[in-house]
Amino acid sequence: MFLDGVGLGEADAEKNPFACGDTPNLGALLEGRTLVDATSRFSTDMVSFVPTDACLGVDGRPQSATGQATIVTGLNVPQMTGRHWGPKPNADIQRIVSADNLFIRLAAQGHSLRLANAYPTSFFNGINSGRRSYSSLQLAFVTAGISLYTHQHLRSGHAFAADFCGDEWRSRLQVSDAPLYSPEEAGRRLASKGQRHSLVLFDHWPSDVVGHRGTMDQAVDLVGRIDAVLGGIMDEWHLDEGLVIITSDHGNLEDMSTRNHTLNRVPTILIGRGHAGLADRIHDLTDLAPVITRYLADM
Repeated sequence: MFLDGVGLGEADAEKNPFACGDTPNLGALLEGRTLVDATSRFSTDMVSFVPTDACLGVDGRPQSATGQATIVTGLNVPQMTGRHWGPKPNADIQRIVSADNLFIRLAAQGHSLRLANAYPTSFFNGINSGRRSYSSLQLAFVTAGISLYTHQHLRSGHAFAADFCGDEWRSRLQVSDAPLYSPEEAGRRLASKGQRHSLVLFDHWPSDVVGHRGTMDQAVDLVGRIDAVLGGIMDEWHLDEGLVIITSDHGNLEDMSTRNHTLNRVPTILIGRGHAGLADRIHDLTDLAPVITRYLADM
């Protein structure tokens, strides 16, 4: 589960929604700890938590295109291109992602891979006309020959809205037949889908949007929704049969006193079989693709 723009901020309830939001599922999973910068790396029987470097030795605020490209390639893309860049990949980043990425490698090995998000007709029209470009995550799947899900897949329950529940498809996109789920049901459905494929990635980008444009109340509500989805995932997930990884590309939502991205580390959470040994290998965003590759090779 990819949470765009979620870092580890100060334990300050006035600006960090993770410091004041209602997160009973996350609290139980982390044994009372919270997603703040004072929480150090740890492992329990069930979960490992790793504060993960998103700056990658490059000056400036981390950005979505280079951060996501690093996650899907295992390469230090900001260092290769000389800067952090986003939100959408420029020509250099597109070349790096298209040449080789995690999904190209796994697809060649016969793994079943899916990007769980559905995209409206207007998205595909924008791509086809050149008015819109893929994100680094989307591009990685497309270059691996994996088609993105459409409105029809959303309606049939095979794909999911980026807000988990489908509200935005009805209210903003005016798609009246978009299914509506509670956060808990969305989490259970995501877990069920994840267990039918080698790897399923869900891209939750509203967290970055709220960090840039939203209010503190909206941020707290969103954190509560993420927590409820996590509860649904844990209700459905078979811990001995698979691995849940939650991570991000850069900080943003954790500091609502600014509209900018932050320099904070991002949380990486691993839940399931072999999590502790894999967590030991994670230090920055370049480590995620090798860890996923190793996990699937050992299955």
